[in-house]
Order: sequence, then C-alpha cells, then structure tokens
Amino acid sequence: MPSVNRFIQFNNETIDARQLMHYENVAKALTKNGMLMVSERKLMEFQPEEQMISISVFWRHREQSMMDAGRISDIYLLTEGFWKYFDINAWKAYLSERPVKLAKWMDQLVFCLEEFRLMEKIQKKRVGTVKLFAKRIQMYLAFHKQQLVVNSQKGFLADVFISYIYISLYEGTMHVDGPAIFQQANNIIQKVYENKDSQSSINVVYALYYLLNDYIKEDTLHDYYSILSPFNLPTTPFHYHQGMKDAEAGEEAKKETIEEIFRSWHRENEQENGVHLQYELEHGRDGKADQSISAEEGKEGHDITEIGQGQSAGNTTELKQDEHYKKNSNKAKKAGKSFGKEHIHVVFEEKRLNSTPTSNDKLLLQSYRQEQAPYVKAFVEEMKKRMEQKKIEKRVNLAKGRLSSKQTVLWTEERPKPFYKKTAPSTQLNAVFGLLVDGSASMQDKLEETKKAVLLFHDVLRKLKITHEVVVHYEDAFEASEKSQPNTFEWVHKLEDGQKDNGLQILSIEAHEDNRDGFALRWMGKRIEHRAEQHKFILMFSDGEPSAFGYAQNGIMDTAEAVVELERKNISVLHLFLNDTEASEEQLNLFHLIFGKKTAAASSLEKFSEETLRLLKKMLHHVVKST
Repeated sequence: MPSVNRFIQFNNETIDARQLMHYENVAKALTKNGMLMVSERKLMEFQPEEQMISISVFWRHREQSMMDAGRISDIYLLTEGFWKYFDINAWKAYLSERPVKLAKWMDQLVFCLEEFRLMEKIQKKRVGTVKLFAKRIQMYLAFHKQQLVVNSQKGFLADVFISYIYISLYEGTMHVDGPAIFQQANNIIQKVYENKDSQSSINVVYALYYLLNDYIKEDTLHDYYSILSPFNLPTTPFHYHQGMKDAEAGEEAKKETIEEIFRSWHRENEQENGVHLQYELEHGRDGKADQSISAEEGKEGHDITEIGQGQSAGNTTELKQDEHYKKNSNKAKKAGKSFGKEHIHVVFEEKRLNSTPTSNDKLLLQSYRQEQAPYVKAFVEEMKKRMEQKKIEKRVNLAKGRLSSKQTVLWTEERPKPFYKKTAPSTQLNAVFGLLVDGSASMQDKLEETKKAVLLFHDVLRKLKITHEVVVHYEDAFEASEKSQPNTFEWVHKLEDGQKDNGLQILSIEAHEDNRDGFALRWMGKRIEHRAEQHKFILMFSDGEPSAFGYAQNGIMDTAEAVVELERKNISVLHLFLNDTEASEEQLNLFHLIFGKKTAAASSLEKFSEETLRLLKKMLHHVVKST
C-alpha cells in the first residue's frame, strides 16, 4: 500500500505553537482571564464569543527580535489598552449615529486614534514597553510611507489619508506630504494629542469627516484595523418577561469595556452549557408565575400546558438507535474539560486489545525476537554496567555523611565539608514509561516495522524490570460528529501487568481511522502522573500531524499545549516520527514546534527499531545519571 502523505497543506506556513502559547500566557496574565486564547489573523482583533484575541500576521517574515517585539506589542495594545480603556458605550453610540458615506474610513480612523492614545497610556504605566512600541512604530511608519505613495498614485484618497494621519501622529505634520486639503486637517490632527478618552477620538473623527467628505468620494479599499466588529457587540436585549427588565437594564449599564463584553459572553456560554430547564423561566411568555397555570381562553402566545407521552410508529427507528447507543456507551467515558478545550465532546473507551494468536503468530514472534536478541542483550548489559558503576561512585564535599580520610580541607577551606556518601544501591531503575502508538489508517503500510519497534521497547523494559504501558489510540472517523467524537484506547500492555510477556498482543496491533494526539497525551499523563516512580516518560509513535474530526486546524496547537502541560508535571514527552522516506525540513520543523527538541525521525522503515533503541538509551541514561 502506498504511503499516505499527511502533510498536504494549502498554506505552507505552520503556527509556532510554543510561541503562541507564550503570547497566550502573557495575555492571560495581563487580563487576569484564564479562559483567554490567542490566535493569529490578518489584523488585531477581539472575538468575545470565542474568548479569543488575535495578533496580526503583519509581523511574519521579519527578524526574530522584530517579530517578537511586534507580536508582544499587539498583545499589550489589546490587553492593556483596548481591553481596559476602550469605551464600548461611546463606540455603540457612534455606530448608531455615523453617516453611511465613508463609514469604513471613519471606523479605521477611530481605531487609529485610539491606538495612539492607548499606546501613550500603556508606556506611561509600563515603562518597559517603550522599546517594544518604538520598534512597532518604526515598522508601521515604513509601511504607511510606502502605502502613502502607492495609494496616491492609484487615487485611493481614503487610504492615503489613513497613512497621512498615521505618519503625522508619530513624526509630526511637518514630515509628511499630501494633498493641500489634507494639510488643512493638520489643526484638527493636533487635537489628538489632547484626547483623554474614546469619545474624544470619535469627536476628532467627526471633525475630519465634515472637513473631507466632499473631497474623498470613495471609502477605504484596504483594512488597517479590525479591533472589534459590530457583530461582536451585545445586541439590544430581548425582555423575556417583566420581572427581568430592571435586572437587564442594570447589567447593560456595566458593559463599558471590552473586558465586560468578554465576561458577558463567558457567562452566556456557561449558562448554555448548563442545565437547560432554565429555558422556560427565562424565555417563557408573560404568564403569571403560579403553580397552577391554566390556559386562558383567547389569550395568544401561551405555551401548551399539558403534554402527552407515548410512542408513535414514526419514532421506533430513533428509539432503537438510542437503545443501541446506551448499550454501547456503558463503558464509554466523557472527556469533558479536564482533557482540554478541543476535546469537550470526546467520549472514549478503554479496553484490552483482543487477540486470538495463531501458530503463525507465535512463529513470527519467535523470528522477531531472534532478530532483535543481540540488540536487546547488548542494551540491557550496558544499562546494568552503568548501574553498577553508579553504586560504587562516591559523593564528596558534603556537610554530613562519612568522614573523609583527606582532612586538608579543614585548613584550606573557609567552610570545610569533609564528608562523603556512597550512593545507595538500587536494584532497578526508578522510572515508568508510557508508549502511545498511533492507530490511524495511514499507519497501515508501516505496521510490520512498528510492531518490531514496539516489541523491542517491551522486551528491553521487561528485562530491566521497568514498569511500562503500551497503548494504541485512535478515533472513529465514521461515527465522529460535532456533538460526539468516539475515541478508543487499546491496552497492549498495562502498567499493572509488570513483566508479563505481551508479545503476541503486540503482533495484533491494527490500523484504524484518525488520531487525536493532544487528547491521547493527556490521557496517558493521567495514567502515570500520580505514580511513585521518580522519572516518568511518554514516548509517542506517529507518522504525521494530528488529524481528527474538527481537529485539523487546532491539533498542532493542542498537542503542543499537552506536551507543555505534561512537562510542568515532570513528565518527559519524546516523539518518534515513523516514515518510509527521509523526513522533509517542513515536517521536522513542525514536530520541533510541537515537541521541542525531544523529537526524532526514522529515515526508513528499517530504522524504526534502531531509533526506538536510541531514544530508550537517551531516556535511561538520564535515569541512571540522576539516580
């Protein structure tokens, strides 16, 4: 079967997941909002419904220092500026009153003036941001100077004025050339330096509109700002019943900042995810809240007051499907929020890998082990030698322990430490391992070599008496939907199995459909995080990037987040990319973004086992060294 290329991309640029997580942590700290997420879009933007802010792609393809400074300046502007000090009530009033002509141009100007005002405010509050914003201004000045020339040549006057006012604000009106009518606006532009709030910026924009609207005939062609869409503002509330009107009026008055809008969206989402029996109380008509509600003749709009229950011929199929689901979901567990925001609708099943080994399987297992025996023996002996050496090593220059025969330190050192200790002997390595095997369909053509690599892993750790677990993970692509994504974990070897030989189960590993890597990592993390072993490792075998229902775009970021979460719990995650050809630079870069430096690639099918052994050696050397 030909290898499936799982790196087909319409946009070859991949998100630097770890950097984005860093920006997200900064944003959460500045806003004190633990639910806030950060994404990258064309322009800076707030998306309250998704609890997300977006930094601009403007900073891509620049020097690393400039890119970092620009993105962090976006974060500061959004979270320390617009988040706290942009007046939503003034903005809503402006949107309801502004002229239709040049509406987009006016919106862009409001955000441009607010950016200037808020940037000054942030720099006064946080002096350390001055250098960041200096780099930001430098890049945007170069951009607007170029756009001023280009748009002037094309006759896009609305766009020309956006660049004209930007350059005027940051370099002064003396340093910018433009049409004579624009220069008449200089006195109005000077008032921007006196702006104290959002309403002041709006007033300046109106003054500019009345001066220039006869001269500028067409609205802006390009977008320069997209801070907050009118569609993301709270709509005028529908008064469900008389008793809620006063409460709603009081709540609306509080929504003066973007921070309040985010909180409102969050509360609404929480309520939607909660108990839906509140629906009738909140959305009912204006009937009296009496326990004995009865229908009033001739009164429009009243709900049905009696409901008949029973079965009809038309719903028998649906009922059978429900019964079938209930039977099959007895063992299923719901992931919920504890496995990350991308897996709220995941249901998962944990089970032993069912296998009925044949005589051919036993012969094949024997053949594999004979082939691998020299490598296993050499590896185990090397580890045992290292452990023996560690036993006889001394730890010297200690404040307590055995008194050393060399007492010269008593005279040569100001604070002598004349004691030493022998390392306590250890019968086995203090570590636990979890091996996650990608069970997706694209593994089909790599199964044989994957089984060999898993068998090698299993046999080495059994010989060294190290507790370990081997699990195949996959998602059912045919049953997955927006409301439910069924996942399965098949135990090939459980932690509780100890040194039991599960070689035949390894040979029963099969390929299935999709893989949800971030979810699988968190699941394995929960399996081993509370164990007593000092060193905890998760090794992930995969042949591509994460791919599951609704997970293609967010899978990379989510998996990287899972890796960082596990590392914070002192669980090391290592990754082996299984491929039948040499990994491309793009593929390697992607895995470095997800797993950091702890990723390796097998250049051919034959080297799966070799790379597995190399990774095991790396992990166990670390364990021996720190024992």
